[in-house]
Amino acid sequence: MKPYERERDCYLRLHELRVEMVRGFAVPAYLHHDDEHLAVEMTIVRPPYLLDFAGALLDEPFDFHEETWEAWEMDRMEKFEDRWPEVKRVMSELECHGIFLSDLHPGNIAFE
Repeated sequence: MKPYERERDCYLRLHELRVEMVRGFAVPAYLHHDDEHLAVEMTIVRPPYLLDFAGALLDEPFDFHEETWEAWEMDRMEKFEDRWPEVKRVMSELECHGIFLSDLHPGNIAFE
């Protein structure tokens, strides 16, 4: 599945489930999509927010080798520092909706 399709499908899933917030982080509301132009129209959100699902998987976790997963987690711990535990809780809540994130950085999960 291509990044546009993953992003579109995640926003459709969140819209279908009426998810507007994840642990206090605003999620842009899905408005419309155009597959021909590879565009997803959504609302604008202010921090704290969670966005950018182009690197997410639906209904199946990432199949990382243990070493890769450890390196990924160490990198995210450095990026988020003392906020990493809250980021992990956000990831866990999304996983309850079948959305598995990998491309996490302070640009797509912003705190106040």
